[in-house]
Order: sequence, then C-alpha cells, then structure tokens
Amino acid sequence: MIIQLHSKNALVGAATQGIGAGIAIELAKCGANVTVMARNEDKLKDFVSSLPIVSEEQKHRYLVADFSDFGSFRNIIADYFRNHHIDILVNNTNGPKPGLASQKNTEDYQSAFDLLFKTVCETTNLALPYMIEKGSGRIINVSSSSVKEPIPHLALSNSIRSAVISWSKTLSSEVAKHNITINNILTGSFDTQRVNQLMQHEAKESGISVEEIRKKKEEKIPMKRLGKPEEYGHLAAFLASDYAAYLTGASIPLDGGLNNTY
Repeated sequence: MIIQLHSKNALVGAATQGIGAGIAIELAKCGANVTVMARNEDKLKDFVSSLPIVSEEQKHRYLVADFSDFGSFRNIIADYFRNHHIDILVNNTNGPKPGLASQKNTEDYQSAFDLLFKTVCETTNLALPYMIEKGSGRIINVSSSSVKEPIPHLALSNSIRSAVISWSKTLSSEVAKHNITINNILTGSFDTQRVNQLMQHEAKESGISVEEIRKKKEEKIPMKRLGKPEEYGHLAAFLASDYAAYLTGASIPLDGGLNNTY
C-alpha cells in the first residue's frame, strides 16, 4: 500500500514537536502540501524548513496562532481560510494544565473548553464549506484514551476531550454524504515532551522519580514501551488517504494495546 497525497493541502495544529510533528512529517512524505500551525514563529520556521519535499510542486507553509487565546485564534484562523482551502484538517492543540478535579474551578474548565473544543469547532466549521463544495475531505482529531477511562491528574483534558468526541461523531453523520470523513485518534502514551512534562508533574505530586513513573507506565502497556510520533503519523496518513474513504465517525485507540486492559 502506497499512500499518495500529492496536490492535497493539509493543515496540522501544534505541529512543531511531538505528535503534531510526527503527523506533519508523514503527510509531507506522502506528497501533501503541509501548513503547520503553532504559536512560536521561530520554531515554525525551523520545522517547515525541515519538512520533506518529494515533488517540485510541493510547498510547505506555517501559520502563527496561539490556541490558548481563543479571541486572537478566531481572527487568525478566519483570515487564513479567506485565502486558503484545505483537503486535510488535523485538529491538534497543546494540552491544558494537569491537576486533580478537586483543584480546578469553573474558570479552569472554561479555559480548557476554549482550548480543546472551541478551537477545534471553529477551525472545522471554516474548513467544511470548501470540502462540501468539492465533495471530499478528511478531518482527523487528535484525542486521548482518557475518553474511555479518565487519566489521573488530567481532569481538564478528561472532561473536554469527551465533548469533542461526541460532537465529532454527530458531525461525521451529517457530512458523510459529501464524502467527508471525521475520525478521532485516541492517543495513548507517546514519547513526547508533553508526556515527559506530565510525568514530571506526577513525580512531584507523588514523591517518586520520573524514571520510576516512566517504568510503571511502560509496564502497564502490553507492548512495554511508549509510542513513537512517526507511528502516529502513519495512522494519520492512512486516515487522510483514499484508502480510508469508508471509515468515518470512528474513535481509534493508538496506545500499544493499553485500551484493551480497561
């Protein structure tokens, strides 16, 4: 199976590192024109310059946007879609701060809702008109295995990501007649800066070392290791391709088998 995404335009959020970077790199390898979106322009410039180029027509770009400032984000993303059309949308953002449910207030949940839900909804709504007119499109939501079983110390993420799953499942049924697919990837533990930060937070809260927490995490995973960002990119590229044309409304675990143990 060879995935060809030549002439396809993709927009990938939070893509200068971790899972977002893994997705952007794989889409570029498959021939897509990739626009990466994040808040740090210097990192964006460096990352875009490193993306694979597999054809003369292929061109990569970047978009500076801060997901945590919804008012500013809304203006930036609206301006982007006035001048650009995309075939592949990867909704991915940075995660909210960790913490227990008893430590969070309503303002914390509102901020998390703006970050994880409103940015995804806004971007998707702007991408859909062109996809509907064209009669095809791919929307991929980077979600979490926490929608199946809440993860300790991630009260904000656990709560809001479940709302995104319900919303996207509802929307997928509405747009399926236009050959637009919407799928969610339920992320397990990957070897990324975000996961390392969460392990550091857990180590501080529990009083044990980061190394011990990582070892315990790996032991719980049937494959006995954390995932690699490029492995995430492989699944995203498949979902973005014609091979996945009949797959929509799905929430696919990508966690080394851990979901099977719930």
